[in-house]
Amino acid sequence: MRRYRSLLRPLAGVVILGILLRQLGAGPFVDALLGIDARSLAAATLLAALTTVCGAWRWVLVARGLGGELSLRSAVAECYRSQFLNVTLPGGVMGDVNRGVRHGRDGGDLGRGLRSVVWERSAGQVVLVALTLGALLLLPSPLHPTSPGAEPSAAAGTSVSSSVVVALVGVTVVVLVVVLVAVVVGRAERGCDRSLAGRAVRTAVADVRAGVLGRHTWPGVVASSAVVVAGHVGTFVVAARSAGVTAPLLGLAPLALVVLVAMGLPLNVAGWGPREGAAAWAFGTAGLGASAGVGTAVVYGVLVLVASLPGAVLLVVAGRAGPARADALNAHTLVVEGSARG
Repeated sequence: MRRYRSLLRPLAGVVILGILLRQLGAGPFVDALLGIDARSLAAATLLAALTTVCGAWRWVLVARGLGGELSLRSAVAECYRSQFLNVTLPGGVMGDVNRGVRHGRDGGDLGRGLRSVVWERSAGQVVLVALTLGALLLLPSPLHPTSPGAEPSAAAGTSVSSSVVVALVGVTVVVLVVVLVAVVVGRAERGCDRSLAGRAVRTAVADVRAGVLGRHTWPGVVASSAVVVAGHVGTFVVAARSAGVTAPLLGLAPLALVVLVAMGLPLNVAGWGPREGAAAWAFGTAGLGASAGVGTAVVYGVLVLVASLPGAVLLVVAGRAGPARADALNAHTLVVEGSARG
């Protein structure tokens, strides 16, 4: 069953792309690719550098909050490698698993290394969802009734209703999760000391308190996450302009945030699938056209891939350094053993 689930996740992305190709044809995909230029690639690369450093800093804060050691320089390198693997392998999470394993092995605690990545990514997603809900409710966009020049219509009413429903669902889910965690933690503390589930819950709660909500941790986590989201939105706007979308920035920002939330779903093929489907829906609902949404998402995917290429270079360098490091360790071991015998 585990094997089938791992196959079904990328298959879902393939199905979404297939539906879009059937409904819209290959035109939006091809036209979007032809609109990419050097300026777009340069802007995306610079924005990726900013988001990578901020994401690495967030990881450093969480890892140190959990009691691990992680330098910003190492974190930036690992994040670049992780991004390249995420955008080239099915599922979109293999890069994060890889950096969690590497960090855990280097620190002598594999579990803590993996948990640091889980909580770092989770904190970023929470901030992303919060900003998305706020944008849907507050920003004057095509999904909001206060849009400049908006005229009352059935379509506008549907768009407003959709945004309100999305916001209410998001708030409800957050409240339910908080209540559920509180109930589980309470039961675990009252009598589940010997339960594996109880220990897992207590470990998770301790991790969140120390690694995310610590007094010296959470401000940096929130700030870095906000910058990361802003950088991704900026890249999305660059992609939209390359795809020929002329909507104002405040109109594109909520759409970008909705697409970013959809991108967090591990049901993709190297990042493709849910992103294009969500963009087609969001742009269509906003009256910009599903084709424009797909084109923007396609350009975004290409820009992200190009911006992650430093990670490929670092993977090659790490692959070459691995055997050399092993040889050095073996030589050191021989020297130590020889000295001991002498």
